[in-house]
Amino acid sequence: MTTSKHFGWWLLGLMGVALGLTGMFKAQAASSSKQTNNIGYSVSAKLPKNQLNKKESFFDLKMKTGQKETLKAVVYNVTNRDIKVQTAIHTAYTNNNGTIEYVTPAKSFDASLTHKMADLAKLSGPKTVTVPANGSKTIKTKVSMPTSPFNGVILGGWYFKRVDQKVTGQVKGSMNVRNVYSYVIGMKFSMGKTPAPKLQLDKVKAGLENYHQSIFPYLRNVSAVIVPQLNLKTTITSKNSGKVVKTATKKNVQMAPNSVFKYPIQLGNTNLQAGRYHLRMVAKNSDHRWVFDRDFTITAAEAKQYNGKAVNNRGMSIWWLIGIGALAMLIIVLLVLWFIFWLRRRRQKRED
Repeated sequence: MTTSKHFGWWLLGLMGVALGLTGMFKAQAASSSKQTNNIGYSVSAKLPKNQLNKKESFFDLKMKTGQKETLKAVVYNVTNRDIKVQTAIHTAYTNNNGTIEYVTPAKSFDASLTHKMADLAKLSGPKTVTVPANGSKTIKTKVSMPTSPFNGVILGGWYFKRVDQKVTGQVKGSMNVRNVYSYVIGMKFSMGKTPAPKLQLDKVKAGLENYHQSIFPYLRNVSAVIVPQLNLKTTITSKNSGKVVKTATKKNVQMAPNSVFKYPIQLGNTNLQAGRYHLRMVAKNSDHRWVFDRDFTITAAEAKQYNGKAVNNRGMSIWWLIGIGALAMLIIVLLVLWFIFWLRRRRQKRED
């Protein structure tokens, strides 16, 4: 997908800006069977005997302490040329949207996470493989489970990305576009007894989410179990005035085992104000309910820093810059016209 925006009719065509937007397609499916598609390839898991749910197409495995196993996945190439596919094992976590993330690797993990999927499952062979035209390639990963007793779920994903695509086309005056096609096969290893979910509210901080002023409660799942269909209701009150400054609801949050949800509560166009605040959060699903209370402070330095970088303030600066740029262009055009007029008058005087 390519989008071109031409800004500046009111600048008499003197300014033109073309922006190319990269089209991104991510297929976060548990797996895919061999089929003809416009992606050019598909991926399927070879499910072993210790698969818990035979109807699922991802790895939902019952594992034992110290167990070693080799898992297999088949990459099908439905094109008439060889393709290259890059693969990796990722550890699942809870992203800022409140969903379990398998595709993008985490930058950090919660302190309660003792066993990462990326440490237990190691690819056999190169990370990038060549799949022959109209053929398939079986890829293996070796799993070594913890040698000490463990109760709960270890969650991750087997990620596949085609890496040899050429650009889809070229449009004059715009950027080339490269499409990315990826799959992920879920990997869920269950050991011992399933523990009860346990949530904790950690720190509460001010910050920016997509350049919007926000308050971030850090909600932690410190148990090795998935917490599904979580509904959050949050109220933020100023301790200085006693007034409610923000209420927020978030539905259907899915939390990965031993992960933290950095929950962005955006303030809209409201600036952050220095002061003392109280946050109350009620988190519940069909089986459990938690209530959290936490005091937090926004310093004057934090308010100034984040307000200055926010999009509503940056937008004003951008329009000022655009106005100054337009005025400068107009002055240049007038100077050029005046110079041309002066040259013509001078030539006329010489001819006379």
